[in-house]
Amino acid sequence: MLERLSRALDRINRLCAGISMLAMLLACCILTSSVATRYFFKLPTDWQDEASVFLLVGGIFLSGAYVQALRGHIGIGLLAGLLSPRWDRARLWLCDLLSLLFCGFFAWKSWTLLAEAVSEGQTTDSTWAPPLWIPYGLMSTGMTLLALQLALQLLGAGHPEGARR
Repeated sequence: MLERLSRALDRINRLCAGISMLAMLLACCILTSSVATRYFFKLPTDWQDEASVFLLVGGIFLSGAYVQALRGHIGIGLLAGLLSPRWDRARLWLCDLLSLLFCGFFAWKSWTLLAEAVSEGQTTDSTWAPPLWIPYGLMSTGMTLLALQLALQLLGAGHPEGARR
């Protein structure tokens, strides 16, 4: 059961990584075109900053579980090299546990913000006024996937060293 869940999460993580890559690229294109439009044509744009922020929020949060599955986040390699393999595994386990607790709380809070934004129809304060459920939904989804990845790693089914990649 855990192995099937791990494989499914692996596919979801790879899909989210691809979406994140496209979101980052699109944010770069939007910001570049905005600068060029303002510089060359003296035309203001009022939507590009929020669109880029929304894309970056999605790109960052949706890629979190993929990066965790690879253990690609920034870590302190010196400490791992000084510890015995047994103590290093204990360190990784403790870090994963603390990260799971934090990410679980963050995911829960993001889902409550999403529900509130949807029920109240919240938007940003700009003239464009896109709905706030978009970034809250991306945060909620990303943090839930990250918490699930951490939980699978703690249970030994999440391929914590990225061995399957």
